Order: sequence, then C-alpha cells, then structure tokens
Amino acid sequence: MERWVGRVALVTGASAGIGEALVRKLAQLGMKVIGCARQIEKIEKLKNELKGIPGSVTAIQCDLSKEEEILAMFEKIRAEFGGVDVCVNNAGLAHPAPLLSGDTQMWRNMLDVNVLGLMICCREAYKSMQERKVDDGHIFLLNSMSGHRMINDGNTNFYSATKYAVTAITEGLRNELRDAKSHIRITAVSPGFVDTEFILRMYKDEKRAEEVRKIRKNLQPDDIADAVIYALQAPQHVQVHDILMRPTEQAF
Repeated sequence: MERWVGRVALVTGASAGIGEALVRKLAQLGMKVIGCARQIEKIEKLKNELKGIPGSVTAIQCDLSKEEEILAMFEKIRAEFGGVDVCVNNAGLAHPAPLLSGDTQMWRNMLDVNVLGLMICCREAYKSMQERKVDDGHIFLLNSMSGHRMINDGNTNFYSATKYAVTAITEGLRNELRDAKSHIRITAVSPGFVDTEFILRMYKDEKRAEEVRKIRKNLQPDDIADAVIYALQAPQHVQVHDILMRPTEQAF
C-alpha cells in the first residue's frame, strides 16, 4: 500500500456499515479519505476518533440522487485536494418494490442512487484522473451477489435489476479504459449478506432485520473493506475484476 500513502480516496455512503469500515481502514493506511453521505455527523465523529493516524478523514455532505450535488462535491475535492486517485462507489439502497406492483418512486430512487449516481461518480473520477494525468488510479463499484443471480423474492427483483446494471457497467468501463490506453483499474466487489443496516433500511422492520442476522454468521463490513484493499494493493499489471463473496453458510 506504500504507493497509496498520501493519495486521495473518495468513499460514497461513508456514514455507516461498509462505507465506515472503508474510511477507517484507508485512512489508517495513510490515505486522504473523503467520506460522503447525506448525513455526515457519523463521519465527523469517526474523523475525531481517528486523530493521530497516518492518513486523514474529511466529510462532505452529498445526496447521490442529485447530479448537481455530486458535481459540487467533485469540484470541492478538486479545490481542496487536487482531485481523486481512488473512487469507491459504496452507496446503494433497496426498497421492497416488486416488478408487478412496485412504487414508481421507489424504482426511480434505486436507479438514481445505484446506477446513475454511481455512473456520475465514475465519470467525474475518471475526468479528475485524466486532467492530472493520473494513470494508476482505481475505481471500485460495490455491487452485490444480486447482480449475478436472482432469488425468488419479488421484493428484491428491481434492486437486482440495478445491480445487474452494475455488472454490465463494470465490464463496460474496463473495455472503455482499455480502448483509451489507460491503466486506471476497475474492480467490482459483490457481497452476499453483510451485517449492516441495509435490511433494516429496506424493510423498516427491526424484527425482520434481526431474524436475517440470526440465520447465519454473515459477512462483516471489515471483510468487504479488506477485499477492496486486496485489489487496491495488487501490482499495477493485475486487474482484480470482480470479487464475489458470500457467508460460508449462505445457500444462494
């Protein structure tokens, strides 16, 4: 990780769960980490907790469903840090919105954050790297096992559709970067069940979220952060394309 010390990493959805674990680990490894979220109080608290570490943490408020806020965030990063060297597109969400009866606004929100917000961040990160002639940058897409297979649960079908889009975007970005003769790398990480607030936020049901947690020993946020770091520290000629991860006991 020596070559990343002092470099700038953007982590979206950084206020909890996987995003928080990523901010913590990357900053401890010496990176200048910008964490963005709609609510930044938890990121500010983490920043204070990590005082004295090799790297640094900066919080920026940003709603990834709004392009103007994303563009303003990248402009702020350019003005204060020069630009982005690593972009970790971690933010994502799900709503229980089946294909035959789902709410249009729920579908739209998932598309706006999981697909369009992610793509705008990828585009702006690439522009930032290109402007500064950064040819060793790295863009991460936090995908899901739901972007590789479907389960028989109508509540998750549209969410899966957004994650299948991320699978296609991963390969599309790799091809476009190769055509551009760029050495910027693309990596997707596709976890199964992770112990985060994801299920609670999806169903707004604490009992149901706790039941899911008790079924098995689920992945932990640090497990996903470690996978990102594994790909980040691989030699420049090695592109770790997609990491699929499940809890050992997960059946699907």
